[in-house]
Amino acid sequence: MRPHARCPHGGVCGLGTGGSDPTGLTGEPVGNGYARQRVAFTGTSVQTNAEAIRFSFTGAVGTLSHLGLFDAAAGGNPLSWGTLSAATAVTGSGTVTVNPGSLTMTGE
Repeated sequence: MRPHARCPHGGVCGLGTGGSDPTGLTGEPVGNGYARQRVAFTGTSVQTNAEAIRFSFTGAVGTLSHLGLFDAAAGGNPLSWGTLSAATAVTGSGTVTVNPGSLTMTGE
């Protein structure tokens, strides 16, 4: 991800179908068990997520291709966004997991 503000020590992550500088994410799911998830970063100039980030779903929400970092669990300000290494189709109940160390932030 390329931060649009100083690299934070943590925040709240969300998933979506696209990204943009003004909104952070587009196509963020609504309902079906979706909720933004807290993330804590570890490291100095290059930071990675310290623990797995798990998004649980109770139903289909479509194909998710982007991850955004926000300062609030709902609404809030977008801090950064980027594309997932592979888009994920959520066709029913299940979990999308971002493994520890796989979300990278730099201070650039």
